[in-house]
Amino acid sequence: MLLLTACDPFASPDSRMDTYIDRLSRVLGVEAQSSALMEVPTFPRMRDRRIDIEPIKINMLDFLSLYGCELQVVVGERNSAMGRVMTPLNDLRYQLRFIDKASQCLPIIEQQKLKQQLQSAIAQKRDSLTDYFWNAVWADEPMAELMSQSSGFYQRGETHVSIGRLSADLDHAREVLNGLKSGELDPGLEQMGEIQQRWVFDHSGGQLINSVRLLITRLNDGSDMLEQKINGRPLCYQGKPNPRAEQVKGVFFNVYIARIQPYISEVSRDGERIFEGLLALAQAQEQSMPRSFKPYYRQVIDKKAQNGLWQQFELAIKRHTESWQNLLRQCGMQPMAG
Repeated sequence: MLLLTACDPFASPDSRMDTYIDRLSRVLGVEAQSSALMEVPTFPRMRDRRIDIEPIKINMLDFLSLYGCELQVVVGERNSAMGRVMTPLNDLRYQLRFIDKASQCLPIIEQQKLKQQLQSAIAQKRDSLTDYFWNAVWADEPMAELMSQSSGFYQRGETHVSIGRLSADLDHAREVLNGLKSGELDPGLEQMGEIQQRWVFDHSGGQLINSVRLLITRLNDGSDMLEQKINGRPLCYQGKPNPRAEQVKGVFFNVYIARIQPYISEVSRDGERIFEGLLALAQAQEQSMPRSFKPYYRQVIDKKAQNGLWQQFELAIKRHTESWQNLLRQCGMQPMAG
């Protein structure tokens, strides 16, 4: 990668944007701006993502061994050494099995008090299923890996999983959630394990965040330089093009349009697909979302949030486009739609 970058300054996103800013500075005769990348919250710690679910006191379930129903086997597995370290996804599977086997036990329980206790446990677990699902998706490590910002910038074709596959996986997760909300005990969880395996080995969410941070910062750096030139000595005298203006136009078409804009479109388009899926999934449980997770949700995931990451991205693109148009207009060279 280092050798490739040395040969082609446009090979990686960061060197591409740095090269653009450097060439823009030279052709405008304006001192280069190179601001530190904007700050964005990192994915919250597990404890800040997890919903705390009140445990059910199940010591009374020891009595169920008298009735010989399968629930005692399910509870026994939960109380084993392996059961006590279940992943959040397996915990959700356990809750569904508990509800299923407990419901089968009810008709054979003769002791009224015990029956009422079990009915209460079933109802409580049903009410908590979506919270268990939240923890299985948002509080486990696979999502943290998908959203990790430790793997550089986004480049299509260099990810482990296609954007189409990730988008479909997020859609499936939302279908599982809808199934749980409607009371299904078999909502399609068998695919969630495979989905989470893909998340573990892919960091597209975090890479897209890094690329948006990079683009916002460098586009605004470029806009500062363009606006400095616009507000200073005119690029063209009486609106007539000159050699310097032709050089500026060359940077616009050969660098910005040919090299920078395609990457902006790539990040915008792929970010739209992934973060729309993440937003829909989180939005479906916004009321039960942990308070400690909400700042990250508003700043990074919610694409419509005022002053959020994605709104700043749109504003940076708009500002940069308008700055270019205003500068080229001084010379009668503004690009025309066609």
